[in-house]
Amino acid sequence: MKSLVITLIGEDKPGIVGHVAKVVKNNHGNWLGSRFSHMAGQFAGFVEVTVTPEHAESLVTNLKNIFGLHIHAVDSQSHYKQTLEVVNFSIMGNDTPGIVNEITSVLQQFNVNIIEFNSESVSAPNWGNLMFQAAFKVAIPQDLALSAVQTALEDIANDLVVDIEFN
Repeated sequence: MKSLVITLIGEDKPGIVGHVAKVVKNNHGNWLGSRFSHMAGQFAGFVEVTVTPEHAESLVTNLKNIFGLHIHAVDSQSHYKQTLEVVNFSIMGNDTPGIVNEITSVLQQFNVNIIEFNSESVSAPNWGNLMFQAAFKVAIPQDLALSAVQTALEDIANDLVVDIEFN
């Protein structure tokens, strides 16, 4: 079996995931996992499927025929593997420019890989200001102490006026 990660993006409309699922099934694929989202009228996501090598090309071709979607598929057999500690943390504070840049700069400095990242700006009750909130799931290299990453993030939290909580 061949494992593919397929990225999809396009204007959001009802039925996209259903169309993708039908193409996967009709091309003898097996749906392993997916992440999809709607943002500002756009649909974006990715799905991992397994398919026999003889059906892989037709699967990708048929997916590209779904009207209005941009499709990109890569073989996921060569993905990066290392023993890592997975850690979750969240951030909340006044929405100001540069929060994501500062946080990701610290993570990059320690060679921490972001596995999942979700963020949004929401109206703060009774304040009228926007609050930025984010949730991170990261992979810490096995030769790095988690406390070093925590300390570096906490050091910039005061400057950014955000709270960082490790779960």
